[in-house]
This record gives sequence, C-alpha cells and structure tokens, in this order.
Amino acid sequence: MKKLKELTVDETFESFVLIKNADVRLAKNGKKFIAFTFQDTSGTIDGKFWDAAEDEIQRFVAGQVVLLNGKREVYNGNPQVKILHLRVANQNEPFQPGLYVERAPMTKEAMIEELNQALFTIENAHWNRIVRYLLNQYQNDFVEFPAAKRNHHAFYGGLGFHTLSMLHLAQSICKEYPELNPSLLYAGVILHDLGKVFELTGAMSTEYTLAGNLLGHIVLVDEEIIKACQVLKIDPADEDVVILRHMVISHHGLLEYGSPIRPRIMEAEVLHQIDNLDASIQMMRTALKQTTPGTFGERIFGMDNRSFYLPED
Repeated sequence: MKKLKELTVDETFESFVLIKNADVRLAKNGKKFIAFTFQDTSGTIDGKFWDAAEDEIQRFVAGQVVLLNGKREVYNGNPQVKILHLRVANQNEPFQPGLYVERAPMTKEAMIEELNQALFTIENAHWNRIVRYLLNQYQNDFVEFPAAKRNHHAFYGGLGFHTLSMLHLAQSICKEYPELNPSLLYAGVILHDLGKVFELTGAMSTEYTLAGNLLGHIVLVDEEIIKACQVLKIDPADEDVVILRHMVISHHGLLEYGSPIRPRIMEAEVLHQIDNLDASIQMMRTALKQTTPGTFGERIFGMDNRSFYLPED
C-alpha cells in the first residue's frame, strides 16, 4: 500500500489510515458532513464525507483507524481525497493508532538529553531555576506533543524538535552577535511554546483544549512562569522575571498574531524572528517534500496561502 504523500493526482487507492480530525459540519443543503483529516507516517490529507448519517458520525471519530478507499485529487491548489468507501479497521488488521503517527526525526530521549544540556548554558540564576523547574514539570509532554494542530511541526515530538531547532539557530546567532545575552535568548527559546502542553490535547488526534481556545499558549505559559516563581521563592517583580516574561509574551511579534505586546528587547526580537524562520522552513519543507521538481507545491495556509516552486536539479 502506498503512503498518502506518495499518491499522484487522480490515483485511486486503498490504505489503512488514522483519522486525525473529524469535524462535523452543516452543508448548504442542511445535511451534515464530516470534514476529515487522514494521517499516516508520511503526512496528512483532507477529505469530506458528505451526507453523513448519525451512526457514521458516531463511528468515524478522531483516533480511529480506518480502511480508506479513495481518489487523490486537488482542490484550490491543495491535495484532497475523494472518499469512495470507508470502514473501521478490525482487530485482525493494523488497527493501532500509533502505527500511523508522523514523528520527529529525533527520539524523545535525545531531545531530553539536549534540552538538559542546554540548561547549563543559561547562566542567570533566576532564568536557569525557572526553566529547569518548568522543564522538569512537563518534560514528557514537551517532547511528545506537536507544536501545532495543523501548520508547522504538527507531528509527534514536534514541540520539542521545533524548540531544539530554534536553539541551534539561537546558538549560531549569539556567536555572530556578541551584543546578545545568550542566557536570556536560550531561556526564551525553551519556554516560548511550553504553554502548548496546555493549549493542545496531545500528539494523537490533536485538538485545542478549552483553555487553549479561550486563553492560548502565551497566556498559559506566562501563568506557569508566575507559579514557578512562587514555588521557587523568586520575586515576580524582579527585572529578570519581567524580562523573561516579555520574551515569552512578545514572541508572536505582532498584536494581530496573538502577542499582547511587540518585542521591546533585542533578544525578544531575535526570538520572534527565529521562531518565524523555523516554522516557515518546516512548512515549506513539508510542502516541497511531495512536490515534483519543476512544479509548484501545495498552498501553505500559514504563509499567506502561497505555493512554492521546486527548481529542477
């Protein structure tokens, strides 16, 4: 059986896949349909199941492995599947969801080891204690969760892998620009997305939690920094703490992107820039990985819906 990302346009196929998302919606004719995102280890593809009956809505839920018979098509520049037939996998078939989860190209153990080593490069005592405390609290989730539901690093271990990719960039940038404070930048990198362990439900069939929808990961991690200060007997009004909180809450760069304030410290601006760079490269990498040389890839929602050209060798 071919993987989802190996399929060509108009190819008919039959494969076992995981239902990553199953959103029930109402069509213009008033009938319900299911907007699916199917997944295997190569990536994801969307498809719509029209005129869904109530028993089908109950049967085809996120986290379920199904045998999908479909046709690979393109809609608005993006790949999709026309669903021809769908049934739930039985226990004599490969029905375990873990078999279909895309994973980071690093093991959990390797990510934990590198993150722990990075702590020794944070020389400021307050920043080191806060980062160390929060990493110890949420270490397993941090290296298992995706960094997003759909856009960038949306795979098992994506949150830890995204953080380490940014850390590598930060280390190189600090060598180039000695004016930067490495301890502050590294602390900000490690903490900037830690709130996603509360914003998202996990690596399997990822959804937003209630707190994730209503508060967002920036507010959630800022709360965790304050809680850590209370446990560690660090004054939240101390300049070190205020600066670290600024790093985290400003990292989206613009108010319309979710940050309550724009970066006002050099390290905060660098954090925003490398976050955007790493996320953008991962989105382009994912799209171009399944693009034929000499053609444009699928449109990338997180990059203003642009498509990117893959030059011929």
